[in-house]
Amino acid sequence: MNDTVVLRAATPSDAPAIAATIAAAFEQYRGKLVPESGAFRETAEGIARELSKGAGAIVAERNGSVVGCAMTKLEEGDLYFGRLSVLPAARGLGLAGKLIAAVEQEARTRGLPGVRLGVRIALPDNQRLFNSLGYREISREAHPGFAHPTSINMRKKLD
Repeated sequence: MNDTVVLRAATPSDAPAIAATIAAAFEQYRGKLVPESGAFRETAEGIARELSKGAGAIVAERNGSVVGCAMTKLEEGDLYFGRLSVLPAARGLGLAGKLIAAVEQEARTRGLPGVRLGVRIALPDNQRLFNSLGYREISREAHPGFAHPTSINMRKKLD
């Protein structure tokens, strides 16, 4: 069996697999984040609609099945990525790093100056991962209804 991982741009037909991947990857955070992650409200229909309206996604496939993904969109002149997801069974293969590198390459291809993301304050391991890849905090924000910051906005300047 060929275990090669292939990264490619997603199409609207990938939306059901992307939604399932996000749901499975974020399940470990259910009940642990306040407010609850918006990832639990993602649907195949919503993702297909976003993709058809100009948002992007990169999927990682192994043996023809989607095992990871990242959603992308333009934000403040940079490429923003969110919903970075790797199926639990595919973790430990470096897929998160490969997906982030693919997002950065997409931004470079488009001639954009940087890449942005948001990470929950409650997830220090994720913050450390992004810091180790060159992302730096640029601001903090509160989810609607919260008086204190709940997430950190990070940016990496591309050369």
